[in-house]
Amino acid sequence: MKHDEFLVPPGKKIALENFNPAFTGKFQEKVDAEAKLVKDIEQLAACQDILYARHTYAVLIIVQAMDAAGKDSVVKHVMSGVNPQGCQVVSFKEPSTEELNHDFLWRCVKVLPERGRIGIFNRSYYEEVLTVRIHPELLEKQNLPARASDKKIWNNRFEDINWFERYLVRNGIVILKFFLNVSKGEQKKRFLDRLDRSDKNWKFSEHDIEERAFWEMYTKAYNDVFNHTSTAWAPWYIIPADHKWFTRVAVADIILQKLKDLNLSYPVAQKDQKERIAGARKKLEEEP
Repeated sequence: MKHDEFLVPPGKKIALENFNPAFTGKFQEKVDAEAKLVKDIEQLAACQDILYARHTYAVLIIVQAMDAAGKDSVVKHVMSGVNPQGCQVVSFKEPSTEELNHDFLWRCVKVLPERGRIGIFNRSYYEEVLTVRIHPELLEKQNLPARASDKKIWNNRFEDINWFERYLVRNGIVILKFFLNVSKGEQKKRFLDRLDRSDKNWKFSEHDIEERAFWEMYTKAYNDVFNHTSTAWAPWYIIPADHKWFTRVAVADIILQKLKDLNLSYPVAQKDQKERIAGARKKLEEEP
């Protein structure tokens, strides 16, 4: 799979409208994509085990999308084979009072993945330049000083995010940022499905329906995010999301390749450790 098809080139202006949400690449049939996903999940599990044992790098996966694009589905399927001890998922909802009393990155910083672990952010600090931008009343709740909330606030936040992500990468946290690109028509179909099926009624939210009115504004805001924060150290990937089976295999393939690129191997026992291992073996073998 060619990852460049989804990559937002750092420094190059793009428009989300030019990315096809229904694209499926070389996969014409769902069954073929699912077969590859099974193989990728097996390899992901093996790579994650080495990542955990090596305890040098961490991986931060950020998933952003419009409502009903399949964020939960991607997390559930792609990470289905990973050892739960080496993976953590955090979903970011409306900020609490405590979170509003801190800077906009604080609530994400405190749940960053430890070395050896894969952390997944279902939404993230990018909401601070997306939802907060669309709904100014949310910004007012942050009680910022005047100079921090002037007309430069969004460019300033883009700059802060870029430096923050660069800091993380320099400290061994690999960042993968995915936008699941669902069309407005497909979103409507999925919302109707939630209304028609009793087992999906729990997913229904009137707020999600209301947010459809801001679709064009969100598209513009996302374009700004991609064009300002897709960097060499933490680029964005725009993943087609009208077909969930393709979304899953595309995300899994990119994560797997990134883990392979780390070229990690299990730690090799040093001389003193080998001596301790030999001593432990001798004690066990001498037991009656």
